[in-house]
Amino acid sequence: MPFVQEILNCRSISVVGLGKNTGKTECLNYILNRLPAEGFTVAVSSAGIDGETLDLVTGTSKPEIFLRRGTLFATSEKHYRERRILSELIDISNRKTSLGRVVTARALSHGKSQLSGHPTTDALKRWIERALEVFGADLAIIDGALSRVSIASPAVTEGLILSTGAAISASIDNLVFKTAFMVELINLERTSVVGNNEDSIPANGIWSVDSNSNFSLLLKGGVFNSDSIHPDDVSDTKAIFISGALTDRFLNQVRSLCLDKDIEIIIRDFSKAFISHSNFSSFKKSGGRLSVLNRSKLLAVCANPVSPEGYILDSERLCSRLSSAINLPVYDIRRIRNEA
Repeated sequence: MPFVQEILNCRSISVVGLGKNTGKTECLNYILNRLPAEGFTVAVSSAGIDGETLDLVTGTSKPEIFLRRGTLFATSEKHYRERRILSELIDISNRKTSLGRVVTARALSHGKSQLSGHPTTDALKRWIERALEVFGADLAIIDGALSRVSIASPAVTEGLILSTGAAISASIDNLVFKTAFMVELINLERTSVVGNNEDSIPANGIWSVDSNSNFSLLLKGGVFNSDSIHPDDVSDTKAIFISGALTDRFLNQVRSLCLDKDIEIIIRDFSKAFISHSNFSSFKKSGGRLSVLNRSKLLAVCANPVSPEGYILDSERLCSRLSSAINLPVYDIRRIRNEA
């Protein structure tokens, strides 16, 4: 079965959609249904609200999340009361969300439940740790979205599955373009300028890095205060490290500061990159390079050829075009599910 073995090599994964209605829940259900049923415990939660029967924006029906017996799941008190599954309560968080506290339970039967887990990245990380170390899970899965891109960070989960589809664009060319750019960011290489000692990595600010991996503070604040950086400040710089978000504005500023030399920008991971394809291309053409401290592990890309508006793209052509563009297998979950 496609990409399930790659999942089994991880302790935690996130399933994220490039946008709404790209087939993320169908992808999650495919995974949950094909992981080992005996002697293997899965824990699943969400970074938002998932598993609702109706899309509140488009008014179209949505697939529900199906949980097998033995699955651990975390959801809000509100959605736990509305579950359609027999379950055993394991844990209740101390902190409240807008939908109540987060409940962790074990499914005692097959059934369905909406998932609405911890609202912050740190809280999700703590839940994953407890699921694996305390509750006895072999694998933790987070249902997320690129609108909350930090959930897909390698600092949160080991692996990532990306879902894309016709809801992004009715044009295969445009859909391939947008998906390929996101995959390029996800696959950014780890920097060779900085060593593996994470204790030496600054927590805040913008820093220059020399060839000996020494950090020198350029700016205490973030990129919005970066206008004060002078060309002389980066004259002997091998790379520039940004602890926070990378924006188009800063990318263009670095390009103008370093016109006569190749420069590397280092970010923590791809989830910190808030840049456009056009500006990134201009930066690369000028000799610039973008790298990360923590490289992501993209396990698979799934494509949904059906849009909420009703138009359907050619599945075989879409998957083939995407696969050629990103150099990875691309799966239409509905098709491989029906062929199984």
